[in-house]
Amino acid sequence: FVCSYLDCCCSSSSRKNSTAHSAGPPSSRQRFQRPESFENPPMYVAVMTYLGFGIVTLFGYFRDFLRAVGLEKCHIAREREEQKDFVPLYQDFENFYTRNLYMRVRDNWNRPICSLPGPVFDVMERVSPDYNWTFSLTGKTIDDVINMGSYNYLGFAENDGDFLKTVADRTQQYGLGVCSTRQEMGNLAIHEELEQLVASFLGVESSMIFGMGFATNSMNIPALVGKGCLILSDELNHTSLILGARLSGATIWVFKHNNMQSLERLLREAVCSGQPRTHRPWRKVLIMVEGIYSMEGSVVRLPDIVALKKKYKAYLYLDEAHSIGAVGPTGRGVTELFGLDPSDIDVMMGTFTKSFGAAGGYIAGKKELVDHLRSHSHSAVYASAMSPPVTEQILRAMKCIMGLDGTTVGKVHQLAENTRYFRSRLQEMGFIIYGNDDSPVVPILLYMPGKVVAFSRAMLKRKIGVVVVGFPATPITEARARFCLSAAHTKAMLDQFSRRKYSPRPQQHNNNDDTDFELDS
Repeated sequence: FVCSYLDCCCSSSSRKNSTAHSAGPPSSRQRFQRPESFENPPMYVAVMTYLGFGIVTLFGYFRDFLRAVGLEKCHIAREREEQKDFVPLYQDFENFYTRNLYMRVRDNWNRPICSLPGPVFDVMERVSPDYNWTFSLTGKTIDDVINMGSYNYLGFAENDGDFLKTVADRTQQYGLGVCSTRQEMGNLAIHEELEQLVASFLGVESSMIFGMGFATNSMNIPALVGKGCLILSDELNHTSLILGARLSGATIWVFKHNNMQSLERLLREAVCSGQPRTHRPWRKVLIMVEGIYSMEGSVVRLPDIVALKKKYKAYLYLDEAHSIGAVGPTGRGVTELFGLDPSDIDVMMGTFTKSFGAAGGYIAGKKELVDHLRSHSHSAVYASAMSPPVTEQILRAMKCIMGLDGTTVGKVHQLAENTRYFRSRLQEMGFIIYGNDDSPVVPILLYMPGKVVAFSRAMLKRKIGVVVVGFPATPITEARARFCLSAAHTKAMLDQFSRRKYSPRPQQHNNNDDTDFELDS
């Protein structure tokens, strides 16, 4: 049934910049140094996508006219008449997009969940009498919906009493909240235990934990760089990285996603030209990248970036929010995936909100780095300490991954098997997908706005919960559905996407050229 929604997106002649596949299995380093796969759609798909947005926009202006003459009621927030002479609180285009496009399809987001968000969950049924301006619950639930949207990569988001016994014990011992910063009365023994375990897990000297993953980036980057420093940021970096870079006051240059030619060009310019006007050398040059990019499913080209960092004497900030625990033979992230020395990464950042089924984040690296952050980071000085049960949950999950608790679950291996199986099946079915074969984030390109809505609703009817993303969160021609694999998914769950017969996709042309491409994703 899925193929019927994407029939015009599956042209075998449209693959471009594909990852090469040789006759023999390539080594890990060789495999990931080649360009990622970003298949372009046929021209008519792009034209139809723009045409679809154009039609929706025209109807939006027509409905605005009906609202202006009183033939249709406007539900969107507006300034009162006595405030018309002030600077408007709501931008006109943002209002236009919200009331005429987003509201028509708002039922595809913010769906209320009424169960544990594990491999399956229950969704509360809701209806709207006014075309999604308001919702009301029917009292019914859609049971056992397959969860393909949560970042529960290793399946630790469960409520098994045996597994959570230690968390319950810690809750009884320490309570739910600390109600203080770690520099005051909130530094617990389990916090220091977790920091030592994180450092051991990553193979670095020291680490520091924080209660919020987003703040780990946004509040710590300003403590590392400032005015007179230069940040080289991948164009697809997460909002938390972008916010932290802006708050730092440093100059920000953006390079094309995973493009080493673009990055080296900026590094060379930074070294040769220095700061604008004065041409003084930059105090610091910091390269900021992610391990796995959450919207593209691509893996950072870490060996090449480390080589450039060493060549131009820059620093490297690696965000492993989606890669820690999810890739590598033992779940230690992209450094293990590429076989690199963790000491080559100056700042290793990650979160506990995904693979570990908890909350918070960490910064790891040399002891001097961590000691500096303990006294200069706003998140370290002013934020409340991590909740004790959350800390214990992370300890329990990390010990399980490391095999320190005596279990041999093999969650990392199971996630890798599920990822490769699911990606190969989607490719056989003819879908255009982005990312690397080992990335548990699997974007399926939908392109047309009508297909985004139809795909999400059709999936829910078949008890499959997915996340769909469109403009302005993605480029206007690259709307997509994003699947997140988990070690808790069974093969039967993954086979729900291929129950009907399909025609295998023709074999793609192999591109064995290792040249860097100017990726337009």
